[in-house]
Amino acid sequence: MPLDPLAAKIADIMTAAFPRIGTEVTDAAEARRILAAAPPPDVAPIPVAAVEDRVLGTPRHLPVRIYRPDSPAPAPVVVFFHGGGFVLCGLDSHDRPCRALAADTGMIVVSVDYRLAPEHPFPAAVEDARAAVAWAHANAAALGGDPDRIVVAGDSAGGNLAAVACLAARDSGGPPIRFQLLVYPVTDAARDSPSYREFAAGPFLTADHMRWYLEQYLPDRARGGDPHASPLRAPDLAGLPPACVITAECDPLRDEGEAYATRLADAGVPVRARRFDGMFHGFYGLDHVLPGAREARRLSAGVLRDALS
Repeated sequence: MPLDPLAAKIADIMTAAFPRIGTEVTDAAEARRILAAAPPPDVAPIPVAAVEDRVLGTPRHLPVRIYRPDSPAPAPVVVFFHGGGFVLCGLDSHDRPCRALAADTGMIVVSVDYRLAPEHPFPAAVEDARAAVAWAHANAAALGGDPDRIVVAGDSAGGNLAAVACLAARDSGGPPIRFQLLVYPVTDAARDSPSYREFAAGPFLTADHMRWYLEQYLPDRARGGDPHASPLRAPDLAGLPPACVITAECDPLRDEGEAYATRLADAGVPVRARRFDGMFHGFYGLDHVLPGAREARRLSAGVLRDALS
């Protein structure tokens, strides 16, 4: 189906406010300044019991933001990785989906401000993701959480890091991860799927954006075949945690996200895969204006509660 009419209007507004990455704006610091100067959405924050910014000290100084729900301890702990092409965004840009996860599920959410490219190319973000999951597991009880119920979640580049954290944990003997929530994840650096061609010009996210993002993150293109850069290239996906994979119909990343869900299922991993028709890359955090995003929010909370109750 075509792009949803309301989604099309919102995508046009977002595109007008967003720097033309890889064409007009090719400096990461300048792109971040433009994004930081954009006015925030005029919407009240989703209430949670408490929010705390903290800097982890192991193995490096790693900022996180911890969202505590109004629910009894011990609660599951969700380690969340934001999107932004491995180059942009941070704790503030993804405050709303993290608040939603905490409020809707009663779970503690630890949002991770991992290092960004090009200053810190691959595998810096992967190292930070692994460190954050290890810290959440080791410190879950002190947070009021349950170390036996650790979840990873993320959108776009963050979905890549969540998937890779699961691969790394499986291959290194832990920490145990109970579930992975992957929202239109980057799973293959090849950028050669049919959806890349169909939606090369967007809406919102374009093939040029992704080319530039991956050039910053993977300056050595040969490393794109590493499963920790492209989890779809992993030779074996057996033994990974159950997953929910959310994709958007009108998104260059649609096919690689759905291919990853198929490969997980083929490997015997329980998977809930859902394509949101008429939606575009970036819709997930827009539940305050977009019905499709509200449904994705409900789905996310539901699968997490079902998996960890």
